[in-house]
Amino acid sequence: MKILALLFMTLFFAPPKSVHNFKIQSIDGKNIDLKAFKGKKILIVNTASKCGYTKQYAGLETLSKQYKDKLVVIGFPADDFKQELSSTELIKEFCEANYGVSFLLSDVVTVKGEGQAALFKYLTNTDNPDFTGDIKWNFEKFLIDENGKLIHRFRSKVEPLSTEITKYL
Repeated sequence: MKILALLFMTLFFAPPKSVHNFKIQSIDGKNIDLKAFKGKKILIVNTASKCGYTKQYAGLETLSKQYKDKLVVIGFPADDFKQELSSTELIKEFCEANYGVSFLLSDVVTVKGEGQAALFKYLTNTDNPDFTGDIKWNFEKFLIDENGKLIHRFRSKVEPLSTEITKYL
């Protein structure tokens, strides 16, 4: 019986093997299966509209357009640091009006602490000790390879168009 229970737990509660095992909801309410992005790199960024790093939206948009054949940029609005607008409608309007954002934005998520989104729990608890730990601020970036594995984690100050990121593209 113990073996059966262990097998059951392994099958149904095994940790995800890649980012491609996650589904998210877009800011428009659509369900997005990250499996759809197999074969492309993914840049996952926790964003906020009222942060000193908010200007990075412009670089993320440029990066998204410049590398559109091999990279998907996904912004995850989060209010963990009390710097996000109060509704998805306001966030979407702000991003489009001020930065021409056309890359994928998710619904508002929690990126640290209680209620942390499963994707961010996975990203911050990787086997690589250089990439683990809580998100410290808005606009941290996680670069994922074509197979859904984390390549590198970049802290907020790293600009989207910096060679620190583009060298992987």
